[in-house]
Amino acid sequence: MAGYVITVDFQLKPESRDAFLKLIRENAALSLRNEKGCRHFDVCVPLDGAPRVFLYEIYDDEAAFKAHLEMPHYKSFAAAAGPMVQDRKIVPLRLL
Repeated sequence: MAGYVITVDFQLKPESRDAFLKLIRENAALSLRNEKGCRHFDVCVPLDGAPRVFLYEIYDDEAAFKAHLEMPHYKSFAAAAGPMVQDRKIVPLRLL
């Protein structure tokens, strides 16, 4: 099963963690439900409750990921969540 993988490691403002989690869970659910090319979208948090969120997403290909970035639900998430994020690291990978 080949695919296009994106990982995102968010460092959040501590007071924003709960609000961010609500937004990202909704974004993940809508991505899986409404995007044909989105195969997998995991939202992971540290066991110690640190203000970090790690995403693991699998798309059919890079075009499907780029389409994700144009979806209304993603744009709404990005606008609302932007002020909550201190830093983020995005890594694209290929699933072999």
